[in-house]
Formats: sequence, C-alpha cells, structure tokens
Amino acid sequence: MNEKRKHSRVDSIYLLNYVHLDKNDKQLMQGMGRTINVSESGIMLETHVAFGENDTVDVVVGLKEDMVTIRGKVIFTRTAESGRYQSGIQFLVIEDASLATLRRYIDAFNALSANA
Repeated sequence: MNEKRKHSRVDSIYLLNYVHLDKNDKQLMQGMGRTINVSESGIMLETHVAFGENDTVDVVVGLKEDMVTIRGKVIFTRTAESGRYQSGIQFLVIEDASLATLRRYIDAFNALSANA
C-alpha cells in the first residue's frame, strides 16, 4: 500500500507539462517533460525536443491540487546519453502564490531524491 502511494507521488512530481513560445508569446508546441533538478530560480527539464538558447518556455507544475505556470528562459540545451534533451531554464517572474507552490514542490522533490 505504501509502495503504491509513493509511486503516485513520483509521477506527480517528476513529470510536468511545458509550452514552447515564440517571440510574440504564440504557442509553438507543447509536451511532457521530466524534472532533472529544480530550485527557486530555475529547473532542468528533460524532453524529447531541443530548445534554442533564450527560447521562452512556460512550465506547468502540478503538486496535488495546485497547478502553477512559471515562465522561463532557456539558458542551455544539451543531449543526454538517452538521446533526450536536457535544458536549463531560468525562471523569469514568479507570483507569490506560485512561488509558495514551487517551494512545496522543491521540498517534495528533495524528500523523494533523498529516499531514492
């Protein structure tokens, strides 16, 4: 029973949605990604597509019933051994309520990483 609950938490913490935007904030594409690491100032995201440096990305993070969209700028993208792409995304502006949710997300992510 505990194992099933832990798996459910991992899915909700590690997976997220992203929206890739052009210079006019028009949606170019959206997809799912996986969190590699996260802080209050940015996130490293693993995806099946590469982003360009300085591209704008909206990252949608869900933690239980809370969902927030955080806009960020791609600082770098590299190819991982898996063939997927890892992008470092610096957060631009975060509302207070979104920052509080992000802090809960970080705490949960760090707790799971410590137990892994």
